[in-house]
Amino acid sequence: MPRLTIETPTGPFTLIERDGAITAAHWGADDGEDETPLLAKAAAQVAEYFAGTRRVFDLPLRIEASAAQQAACAAMAAIPMGETRTYGEIARDLKVSAQAMGQLCGHNPIPLIVPCHRVLGASGLGGFSAPEGVETKVWLLKHERAGGLLI
Repeated sequence: MPRLTIETPTGPFTLIERDGAITAAHWGADDGEDETPLLAKAAAQVAEYFAGTRRVFDLPLRIEASAAQQAACAAMAAIPMGETRTYGEIARDLKVSAQAMGQLCGHNPIPLIVPCHRVLGASGLGGFSAPEGVETKVWLLKHERAGGLLI
């Protein structure tokens, strides 16, 4: 599958394409550097996000996972930049437990673009799958000025 790693303020970030859609992303470098039109567009949008000039990603995405994971990703994608929701709030909407929602967030195949970092615990930040974990989540939320939560 074509993949492209770009440098970001939170470390290397790899985008993965399959059949005309972004299907995965993760922090860290990956073997292989492919320059497809979609990966170039995705890389440009991620750069614009970090530059503060993009609030919404406009990319074809495909969540290649269970129906529950697809629903969780749709709920996360609906959280506007600068806002947050709790695991419990989304869990109620999806009729799953808050713990299950936490696991679904942790298995988000396209972090950042599907903003799992905008989902918080009822009494804290919760976890985050980036190499620096919660520190990256805090950085992203501060970057987005998420409701003055951490500023």
